[in-house]
Amino acid sequence: MKITHFLSRWFTALVALGAVAIGLGFAQSAKAQTINEYIEQNNIQPNEIQRVNGTFDVKIDYRIGKPEGVVIHETATPGATAWNEVTYFNREWRNAQTYVHAFADANHILQIHDTDYGVWGAGPWANSRMIQIELCQESTWSNFVRSVNNQAYFTAVMLKKYGLTPSLADGKGYGTIWSHYAINQYHPSAGGHVDPITYFNKWGYTMWQFYQLVQYHYNRLNNANATDNNSKNGIIRINNNTQFITLYEHETDSSMKILVDRHLLSGTDWQTDQTVSYQGETYYRVSTNEWVRSSDCTVIKAIPQ
Repeated sequence: MKITHFLSRWFTALVALGAVAIGLGFAQSAKAQTINEYIEQNNIQPNEIQRVNGTFDVKIDYRIGKPEGVVIHETATPGATAWNEVTYFNREWRNAQTYVHAFADANHILQIHDTDYGVWGAGPWANSRMIQIELCQESTWSNFVRSVNNQAYFTAVMLKKYGLTPSLADGKGYGTIWSHYAINQYHPSAGGHVDPITYFNKWGYTMWQFYQLVQYHYNRLNNANATDNNSKNGIIRINNNTQFITLYEHETDSSMKILVDRHLLSGTDWQTDQTVSYQGETYYRVSTNEWVRSSDCTVIKAIPQ
């Protein structure tokens, strides 16, 4: 009787422990698998991209005149907010030899450098091709969800801004969304970084899920013409009769000055929101003060009046 009673209690306890373990495992798995679903089903809104003054004064031109994708980083500094990172990078970039375009945490998206130019974030190959954003390390699942949602939103906005479509480079070596790990895997640079893979793993998240979240925001941007500027912009296409064309700057005296080190690749499409005339030729604005001559492009869509 005693042995039977002991075995009965042992079996009952074992079943109970197994149920607890399975329950915990299920909860953890469900939470990891539904981060994107949680964002969509609860309509978690990203923060607005906030432009903050930066101190990086090295001019890095992209190899084809515009970015070709976005590199996804994480800071590896638990507890540091986006504002903390902005302060650190602005103060220490010369010593640390590193700088990025933006930071995302649970409550902010802070952009500290013009995405029309490169930064020092992931080695020469990436720096001449990619926009780069750091994800701050959060201590709770809820804050991780909101922070990665902000990072994905920034990525989607940048891809849309430069006429790029989301595609994941991890695992194949080409695409518009790269982890720092993938950059080092296919184009090795100093440091051997693996971010954000290890940090994503902590929350049961993957680069594939991140790519899907970027695609979600990208599609929402496409479907929300009333909330972006695309409906207000025209589109020009750079002529194919040369490898690239040179941009111009609009001077305060209304003249146009050639920018000898700023170019756009032939055959590429660019949004334009303004025109000016100088010496009988029309110029189309494609950036803050960078303009394309009408003789160097074809109008695909006129600027709406």
